[in-house]
Amino acid sequence: MQSLQQKASEWSGVDQEDAFSIDEVNLFEKLGLQTFINLSTDFYTRVYDDEEEWFRSIFANSKKEDAIQNQYEFFVQRMGGPPLYSQRKGHPALIGRHRPFPVTHKAAERWLHHMQQALDNTTDIDHDSKTRMLNFFRHTAYFLVAGNDLKSQSQGAPP
Repeated sequence: MQSLQQKASEWSGVDQEDAFSIDEVNLFEKLGLQTFINLSTDFYTRVYDDEEEWFRSIFANSKKEDAIQNQYEFFVQRMGGPPLYSQRKGHPALIGRHRPFPVTHKAAERWLHHMQQALDNTTDIDHDSKTRMLNFFRHTAYFLVAGNDLKSQSQGAPP
């Protein structure tokens, strides 16, 4: 049986080494807090304005400002900065925190579409950092899809 990480690599097309190349450079020190705030703000503006109702509905019970804060605090923490997210919310536990949402292949691709656009629009992020971040985001999105599939299997539902 494949691990969730192996499934994430297979489905995302990003191997674990590339996905975790974010750990080779302290992106928080390199980019700074405001860059992560700008990225998350741009991203969630796109998400909440998405023309696809099915995708917007995933976020309907979340306030945009809370989603922005959760995301940039997680990114800061994961990419070498202070543990802002854990100090406020506890362990990130990504699969558990995304359990209420339908994290499907289609949703992951839509999420990644908006993240790619937000990265492209955030001029404070250099090309190398964007590549590292996108590889991490792509792999992590499919890690969450694999976790969602596992949840569905344990509940007896088809993936």
